[in-house]
Amino acid sequence: MKKTSTWVPLIVALAFIAGLFADNLLNHHAGPTPTQKKFQTILNLIRNDYVDNVNLDSLLENSIPGLLSNLDPHSAYIPASELQAVNDELDGSFCGIGVQFMINNDTITVVEVVSGGPSEKIGIKAGDRIVKVDGEDVAGIGITNEQVLKKLRGECDTPVKLGIRRQTSKKILQFDVIRGELPNTSVDAGYMLAPGIGYVRVNKFGRTTYDEFFQTLNDLSREGATDYVIDLRGNSGGFMEIAFLMANEFLEKGQTIATTRGRDYYTPSGVQADGNGNFKESRVVVLIDEFSASSSEILAGALQDNDRALIVGRRSFGKGLIQRQSVLPDSSAIRLTIGRYYTPSGRCIQKDYSNSALYGHDILDRYNRGEMFSEDSIKLDTELKFQTLNGRTVYGGGGIMPDIFVPNDTSGITSYYLNVANAGLLQKFAFDYVDNNREKLEDASDVEELLKRLPADDALLRMFVNFATRNGIQARWYYINISHDLIVNQLKALIARDVLGYNAYFNLINRIDANVSRAVSEIQKGGADIPVKSDRNSASANDKKGKPASTKGK
Repeated sequence: MKKTSTWVPLIVALAFIAGLFADNLLNHHAGPTPTQKKFQTILNLIRNDYVDNVNLDSLLENSIPGLLSNLDPHSAYIPASELQAVNDELDGSFCGIGVQFMINNDTITVVEVVSGGPSEKIGIKAGDRIVKVDGEDVAGIGITNEQVLKKLRGECDTPVKLGIRRQTSKKILQFDVIRGELPNTSVDAGYMLAPGIGYVRVNKFGRTTYDEFFQTLNDLSREGATDYVIDLRGNSGGFMEIAFLMANEFLEKGQTIATTRGRDYYTPSGVQADGNGNFKESRVVVLIDEFSASSSEILAGALQDNDRALIVGRRSFGKGLIQRQSVLPDSSAIRLTIGRYYTPSGRCIQKDYSNSALYGHDILDRYNRGEMFSEDSIKLDTELKFQTLNGRTVYGGGGIMPDIFVPNDTSGITSYYLNVANAGLLQKFAFDYVDNNREKLEDASDVEELLKRLPADDALLRMFVNFATRNGIQARWYYINISHDLIVNQLKALIARDVLGYNAYFNLINRIDANVSRAVSEIQKGGADIPVKSDRNSASANDKKGKPASTKGK
């Protein structure tokens, strides 16, 4: 099998990134425009006539974020002091708490928790709102991205105290995080789910993601995998060209991966598969949820629209915008939205952002109206209908809708479980248990061997309940018994993670995961079989579809 040679055949196909959105985005004029003259006049008035002395550089620096906020939710200004730290999120390693965040309605919102990072290990979750840092209020004060990074990042092994608001708790939750070096890997796990079925979990689309993904697929193939479950849940995206390379592994030559459109004077450009993928005959299921965004949606949409994979889970986030980062003369940068991407059927899956407050609360609104639990509660824009390669109806305008909806699993979730989970006691107990029993556990060769060395389920649960009681959560056995299987499975998985790593963690946590179970079932019963090829010309499938999704671009 080839190693990473897909980079070479796709170079030409990816060239549109350098061409379509090149530096000629800027219009050059012989002289200043009326708007430029107006802006300069305002600055001169402030410099010469304002009652106090003003640092115009600082004024401009503070004004740029507000200017860009009137464009869309994803265009952003990055001060020079922050640029390296921001780039490190996808390119390098650094010391921090291990979250990706965005500031919505003047509140720091966690959009992704880095697998293996300090925050994940103590129970911080996507969707959490950070309202206090080291006892100081950080919500509702006009905090900037730069200020957040200064508060959350720092030297390794230094502590930071976070106050968290979470949907499942009426009070502010307290977490003590020890900053650590964050892992720069993209593939959390790759192991055999069942005979012939491999599982791959991808947490982001960074510089090395394709290489890691390709290597994991090949490793699983050598273990006997012929079909694959690709888990993109919680993956908020990254570099879109990485998604193109990953999709290429599964598609036939000429099949469209995605198209992009920018300003009116650009010709739409597209990326097609080169036919050199090694897994074109494999059956594939892709798992998504409401936190799967951007490049995750490009990959899921490419495989769905080409009828190449079964998409299982819940409706994805709905980000169909493309950003380009331009470094400014003072080494600051702007990430400006320069286009929209479209799935092979012609869909733009960007959700409406005309109301920034509604956009920021969209995920919470989905929960409140029951979308996470009932497919009937999902609002689809029926005006944006499109057809997949083999004629199935799909919709644009608000994320990727899965082929098979799996509701959020609330079985076993009780007030007792929420109390111990919100307090981070599951992770704390697992860490202490491993620390106190390391000699007995550390030479276990695999998950099954480790499980034999753990106490019986009821004994493990009693140990945890006693631990929780010592930490302020009183035992309530009616609810504990309802949550029995959920708590025990999570404890085993967390212990396995600390002893054997993330493959072992997902091996156990996925055993009671309804999405994973459904994926395996569909592969085994033929629901994910590759369809008979259509007589249509797949390379020109976009020409056969309905109106472009750009009619509702925002």
